[in-house]
Amino acid sequence: MKQTTKIILGAGAIVLLSSGVAGFTSYTMLKPKNKALSYNEMFEQNPNTRMAAYDAISAQPVDLTVAAENSIHAVVHIKSTQLSKTANVQQAPDFFDFFFGDGAGGQQRQMQTQPRVGYGSGVIISKDGYIVTNNHVIDGADEISVKLNDNREFKGRIIGADAASDLALIKIEGDDFPTMPVGNSDALKVGEWVLAVGNPFNLTSTVTAGIVSAKARSLGVYSQGVESFIQTDAAINQGNSGGALVNTKGELVGINAVLSSPTGAYAGYGFAIPSSIMTKVVADLKQYGTVQRALLGIKGGPISDDQLSAKATKKAEELGVVDGVLVAEVIEGGSAAGAGIKVDDVIVGIDGRKVKNMADLQGELAKHRPGDKVSVKLIREKKEKSIEVTLKNEQGTTKVVKTAGMDILGAAFKEVSTDLKKQLNLGYGLEVTGVSSGKMSDAGIRKGFIILKANGQTMNTLSDLEEAFKAASKSPEQVLFLTGMFPSGKRANYAVDLSQE
Repeated sequence: MKQTTKIILGAGAIVLLSSGVAGFTSYTMLKPKNKALSYNEMFEQNPNTRMAAYDAISAQPVDLTVAAENSIHAVVHIKSTQLSKTANVQQAPDFFDFFFGDGAGGQQRQMQTQPRVGYGSGVIISKDGYIVTNNHVIDGADEISVKLNDNREFKGRIIGADAASDLALIKIEGDDFPTMPVGNSDALKVGEWVLAVGNPFNLTSTVTAGIVSAKARSLGVYSQGVESFIQTDAAINQGNSGGALVNTKGELVGINAVLSSPTGAYAGYGFAIPSSIMTKVVADLKQYGTVQRALLGIKGGPISDDQLSAKATKKAEELGVVDGVLVAEVIEGGSAAGAGIKVDDVIVGIDGRKVKNMADLQGELAKHRPGDKVSVKLIREKKEKSIEVTLKNEQGTTKVVKTAGMDILGAAFKEVSTDLKKQLNLGYGLEVTGVSSGKMSDAGIRKGFIILKANGQTMNTLSDLEEAFKAASKSPEQVLFLTGMFPSGKRANYAVDLSQE
């Protein structure tokens, strides 16, 4: 009996254990597994993201043939030549000259320079022969030759040039020339197809294609100049300077200007001056002979710029901004000072357009003339303000500045002869060979006066005087200070007022 009971209890235990195992196994098999998440479930997308419109049936490659055909006829080949010249080379002064001379000392010898020839491109913008190109293409040229796509050649003459924007306007005589319509570079979008048309390596009528890689680029290649480039990966090489950047409609949207490369040949990117800046500059050059440049009258830089380092970072954190131009200094008498812009303000917009950096700011200002009113949006003490600013020029006025030629001086000059230098123990100087009515006469300068320095610059050649004259004409004072002597040995100083009423 006891043995039977043990057998029954053992069998029951086995049955219960088997049931438990079976139940656990069934639960394990029927238990739902972790669901695999999709990419979009793991990484939630912004619902405001826009997708590019695409129709697989009607989608076709971009046709650039019409734009290329129209543009090559308006792009010209430019040859600029600097003729051979006789130059005076100053030798180093000897020991005795420091004691018995004027310190400049040393003998001068004459040498003949070799002719220099450069090549570039240009774009015809009017049927009567006005052509826009880069300033560096024609700078210093004594002769300019322009060759059209149909192989006709013309002599070109310079109407005006602007080193700050690296643009120049030249003219060929004739009529009914092919032209290129100007498009709106502000409407360009990153990723948009463009053509670069020019004459690289002296090869005429060359067309390359690419996209707009970036806008409002600053490279620091123009000292104190205007830089707000369109960046493109359309191939640009030496000789493309002054050529056309063209959109798919065949419109001129930029002037190719800069090649950024460690080798001097194409390495991926080129840079063009926007047509919005070009149109204003060449219009000024034709109408006034010089660019009517509007200045905001501040010094500063992008608030995200590492060069402004700790101050910029702290200011960005304080104001809660990541883009814009931080005002580091307000120039006395300038546009900003008159409008109430202050140090530590952050400029974030002009006339409804965003300003992220200095290139944006320069690009917007380059479209305006002195006297124009603009609305400047800025952040001050965490508050957004809009200030109306009346733009001024370099002289701190809103007057039109016209190119003043050297003829307003009313005098003739020549380099001091070797014999006269020996007599007066001079190493340099320009002699006034004649004085008529003009600025020199008004200042009391007489024939025979020898100019040694103009505004502190040593006068070796006539070009030295021309450069000093141009710089003084654009300065707020508009005064040319001359230091020199007469053949008698008498020293004299004069202040020549260059202002024009």
